[in-house]
Amino acid sequence: MHVPDGFLDAPTSVVTGVVAAGGIAVALRGARRELDDRTAPMAGLVATFVFAGQMVNFPVGAGASGHLMGGALAAVLVGPWTGVLAVAVVLVVQALMMADGGITALGTNVTLLSLVAVGVGWLVFTGLRAVLPKRLSMVPFAAGGGALVSVPAAALVFTGLFAVGGTAPVDTGTLLAAMLGWHTLIGVGEAVVTFLVVGSVIAVRPDLVYGARPLLGSRPLEIRPSGMQG
Repeated sequence: MHVPDGFLDAPTSVVTGVVAAGGIAVALRGARRELDDRTAPMAGLVATFVFAGQMVNFPVGAGASGHLMGGALAAVLVGPWTGVLAVAVVLVVQALMMADGGITALGTNVTLLSLVAVGVGWLVFTGLRAVLPKRLSMVPFAAGGGALVSVPAAALVFTGLFAVGGTAPVDTGTLLAAMLGWHTLIGVGEAVVTFLVVGSVIAVRPDLVYGARPLLGSRPLEIRPSGMQG
């Protein structure tokens, strides 16, 4: 969902730019509590994975594009604040180095793909984690649910911004139907990818999954008998 230059008017772009800057500032403070010797390396891997996933674009309509977002995945693996920063770095690199998304629309793209997608993905994930059985095997399902909701949520916010400050000659209702339709399908795909990636990491190193750490802390101590020596 990379918004190009000129798709939204100047006042709307300025407002989203201010929101993006404020969100990044808050995330920088919050990430200090999340980053440690496990989270820091994972943040780089997450940014690389999100970068690769977002490079696969296809047109949705009126100059907008659809692709995987990776917001929920980033939040679950490295924490919501670090996830916001990881996705934002990807968007800046794409805009400056690859012309994927407009420079003047960078604030809009950060707001949608970083703040909204990560925030909604994390909130849905934590809600599902609270109601699902307190087992590590449930974490990938909660992560997939967060991904499923986060993608159309970002599309819905984008449509709201277009209704306020859109410049393209496109009916808002038509755009809403196209964006929600396509991004619901993308959300299903992103949910599957998120489920598989989080499940794979948990199977090997559950301590590397930020969203799984509360469950690790509550696991009962296992005492395994040592082997008998003759």
